[in-house]
Amino acid sequence: MTWLAAQPYYKVQREVSGLEQKTVVHDRTMYLYPDKIATERRQFPIGDVFDMSYRKMGGEGGMLYFHTKQGVYSYMVKDDPRNFIGAFKELVAGK
Repeated sequence: MTWLAAQPYYKVQREVSGLEQKTVVHDRTMYLYPDKIATERRQFPIGDVFDMSYRKMGGEGGMLYFHTKQGVYSYMVKDDPRNFIGAFKELVAGK
């Protein structure tokens, strides 16, 4: 199945080994399909997502929020997700 839009996001993980603490950044991509949104670990059926919003944080990037039947999920993004949100809103408006 071909995706309609893609949005890079990242996850920050702290690893502690012995006396050392290390921060690891995992770059990932979420995809908007006609019937779902897929991230690295989750899939959201389009019917379960009510809305998306974005809040800019600091100098660059911010948080992309999915408002779903199961609650609000947040994803850290470096790039403005305006196109991804627009593609989602266009998709649900057509249903």
